[in-house]
Amino acid sequence: MQNLRNFLAGTAIATALAMPAHAQQDDAAETTASADTVVATVNGTDITIGHMIAARATLPAQYQQVPPDALFGGILEQLIQQQALADTFTGDLPNSAAVALENENRSVRASIAIQEMVGDTMPEEEIKAAYDERVAGMEEQEEFNASHILVETEEEAQAIREEINGGAEFAAVAREKSTGPSGPNGGELGWFGAGQMVPEFETAAFALEPGEVSEPVQTQFGWHVIKLNEKRNASVPTLEDMREELNTELMRAAVNAKIEETATAAEVERADVSGIDPTVLNNLELLD
Repeated sequence: MQNLRNFLAGTAIATALAMPAHAQQDDAAETTASADTVVATVNGTDITIGHMIAARATLPAQYQQVPPDALFGGILEQLIQQQALADTFTGDLPNSAAVALENENRSVRASIAIQEMVGDTMPEEEIKAAYDERVAGMEEQEEFNASHILVETEEEAQAIREEINGGAEFAAVAREKSTGPSGPNGGELGWFGAGQMVPEFETAAFALEPGEVSEPVQTQFGWHVIKLNEKRNASVPTLEDMREELNTELMRAAVNAKIEETATAAEVERADVSGIDPTVLNNLELLD
């Protein structure tokens, strides 16, 4: 059952991308469309713009960036085909489909309920309070942009330092000889501040001036040759810089609190599941 549903979904996506782009309508025509606008009728059952919007929303993430005009015809064809197939089914739903629909119904209703409880964004005063708490006592601090070459022995590190001091390009040597994950990127580590690197590395990097290359430095990961590329003073972020992050954090906390509150208030009778083998979750045959 699940394999067939996956096959139909994959076919629908391929169809959507293969169909000709939907012709753009003029602005007046576009404003007349609503969720109830009928775009096709199959065996007496209407398919609406609302159905198409919902279908688009369930496409995998990699297809969400595809322009609507490239998906319009394919999604409509998908829904027509699905309705035509659905109309040929006259028996009772198999248990696997029935419980899947129950789960889907439960999930949709729960999503609507939590959205009504929490809303789409947190109150401005809560965001402002969270911002004030986050930046309290925060001061400008230096940030450093460095590259490094990681090897196993001090001898290797010293030879690499001499090679660079002799005129070799740091990034080229890093790509060739560094064993660290940043090697293919020329050893670049990007920007970091105090407390973000292991102490030995941080002390050595912070002591350099831009353009300088360190003596070999040993850490738990091996031996490093460090080049400081730049340093700067990082200013305290503004409320607008942090608004989206803070809103997300507050929303998550509010949602979790409402979920816990609602679940605690519900009348829940838990069965004794201690004797159930958890691998039963893999047994799809039980549904049939």
